[in-house]
Amino acid sequence: MSKCAVLILPLPPSINYYWRANGNRRFICEAGKRFRADVWAIAKSANIESFGTKRLFMTVTLHFRDKRKSDIDNRIKALWDALQHAGIYEDDEQIDILLATRGEIKKGGQCVVQIQEAHELQVI
Repeated sequence: MSKCAVLILPLPPSINYYWRANGNRRFICEAGKRFRADVWAIAKSANIESFGTKRLFMTVTLHFRDKRKSDIDNRIKALWDALQHAGIYEDDEQIDILLATRGEIKKGGQCVVQIQEAHELQVI
């Protein structure tokens, strides 16, 4: 049986606001930097072991702050970048299967992530 990692994280910032530009220079916004730091700290405190370069299956449940319209996909790239930055895996290209769902509304927002090796799963 392969290992499985579960993380309860803050709601990722929308990718629409994650990157900023100053001339030709692109950088991560302050909210993105805070999110990356939070994910790193949560992963380290949970002693999540790196998956290295293994192929991965990920489920993500996004609990938005309120009923305003929000696209699920706008949150995934910031999440993937933060998990990579935290050393959970080497590169987000390793994610072969992604199941992303909208959960119930939670005050402040939340993101629940489950990661496991994809080799045991069969997709048709």
